Amino acid sequence: MKSDLLYSVKERFANEGADPGQYSPLSLAFIGDSIYGAIVKTAVVLEGNCPANTLDRKAVRYIKAVSQAKGADYLIDNDLLTDEEMSVYRRGRNTKSATAAKNAPVGDYRKATGLEALIGYLYLKGDMQRVMDIMEAVMSVV
Repeated sequence: MKSDLLYSVKERFANEGADPGQYSPLSLAFIGDSIYGAIVKTAVVLEGNCPANTLDRKAVRYIKAVSQAKGADYLIDNDLLTDEEMSVYRRGRNTKSATAAKNAPVGDYRKATGLEALIGYLYLKGDMQRVMDIMEAVMSVV
């Protein structure tokens, strides 16, 4: 299933981009963070209309690094990632970041970066079905 957003961006800005495997792990995490956040925020809004600060509190439960790390552990412990996906996750997790974790242990921050890199990779690959499968699994354990 092609990502409508990705297709629209490519069409509008006439830029195909590189093969997703050619991007740095931090570039993948950069876009993956946005896609992860957009999915979580959409799911929270669709639960029902409520004040923005309530929506934000609900979303933060899923978006914080500790929660993402818990989701990543769940994916790995239950062998839910393909070899290719594990490789992308590891690249993201093991990369050195210029930023530091604000409210999370370094290990959790790195796992969250790995998960975001994986989401970014799958998004740029155009595999939104797989992104949604992974998001569903991650959100189920938070």
